[in-house]
Amino acid sequence: MSQLKTLVRAPHRLVLRVLRGPVRALLRPFRPQIKALRRRLPTRVDLYIRRLGGAPALVIRPTIVVPPELVAQARASRPPVPETPTRLYVAPANFAGQGWLWARAAERQLPGVGAVNMVGIPSGFRFYSDHQVPEQVYLHSSEWQREQFEYVRRGFTHVLIEAQRPMFGSLLSSNAFTEARALTGYGLQVATIGHGRDVRLPSLHRENYPWSPYVREEWAEVDVLERQVRRNLAGLASLDLPAFVSTPDLLDDLPDATWCPVVIDLALWESAELPMERPRPVAVHMPTSSKFKGSEQVDEAMLDLHERGLVEYRRIEGVSPEEVRRIIGSADLVLDQFRLGSYGVTACEAMAAGRVVLGHITEHNRRRVHEAAGEELPIVETTVENISEVVLELLDDRGHAQKIAAQGPDFVRRLHDGSYSATVLSSFLAAS
Repeated sequence: MSQLKTLVRAPHRLVLRVLRGPVRALLRPFRPQIKALRRRLPTRVDLYIRRLGGAPALVIRPTIVVPPELVAQARASRPPVPETPTRLYVAPANFAGQGWLWARAAERQLPGVGAVNMVGIPSGFRFYSDHQVPEQVYLHSSEWQREQFEYVRRGFTHVLIEAQRPMFGSLLSSNAFTEARALTGYGLQVATIGHGRDVRLPSLHRENYPWSPYVREEWAEVDVLERQVRRNLAGLASLDLPAFVSTPDLLDDLPDATWCPVVIDLALWESAELPMERPRPVAVHMPTSSKFKGSEQVDEAMLDLHERGLVEYRRIEGVSPEEVRRIIGSADLVLDQFRLGSYGVTACEAMAAGRVVLGHITEHNRRRVHEAAGEELPIVETTVENISEVVLELLDDRGHAQKIAAQGPDFVRRLHDGSYSATVLSSFLAAS
């Protein structure tokens, strides 16, 4: 009946409705160009065209003018292309400096490999990077975006896309998967690496981890994140390209991916100070995200022990990477995370410094670590429910605590100094 009414009142709309699917499929490869053309149309014309097709009106966004000096700065700071047979480009997240560290590990460990990393996504602190692009330029300068695409396309043989983020801003609809297809079309080898929230599916995490932070009662945006992650996982499946993840728990979400561990520079974290020797040990908690780390439960347990004079508890946030090294190096106990069931950069830094590290690591993730390292992960198993009890046990048996702490530097050297990660990447970088 509705189609009959449409035929009588507005026959053109019925025709458009029937043709919409085939026409969209035909025009899909030209979507970026069509969008660019539509933006040049007068608003009324664009609205009329879209309403004829039954589509929602286009939201016209103001043009953002990027200062020319910022574009010139980004252009001048662009690193030269490595003069090696294999040239790896890593971008654009560099969370905790990992993009830069993976690039250096590949150069250091693999003959014939040169690498460049770029970061265009702002973070709280600046970590080492080869190319720090101002956010305005990265997001809004079409001139820089086109130049950067040509720089990568012509100069590099391999590309590692971080966190499913676009490397060229809005050039290709701000879509990392479109970028991957474009680059592979030009003959480059492309892989992706998941950092965490970009591929960790909240609903699956809730099923597998009893203290998962992905609960609606605590976090109203969890359903939005669920949709975003599902889009990312679908995009990765559509690419059928090599996929890596930075932490072992992400293999739950991407079982066909390969774990490429996070990397730290051990030399920066060496500490001659033995832990657990002072009468009142210093316990440190340094959450990058209190919701994900279980900080509320940590505070409750540790403040009680602090007030009883058993430990000196320090909750640290918003300090520079240099200050983090000083704080961890002078601590006895480092309380990492208790809700995700895995571990990351902070735990590796604390282990490298020879501290006693506490955290919740599920059995299946500990097995994954053991398979990779050939030894047990020296993180004291602790949950949100028994933090006080575990700390008291460590205080009662300080010799045992020191023995666990002493295992940390060798473990990190085996799995997180870059050599293992470079070996993992070698199969991808060998492809041509």
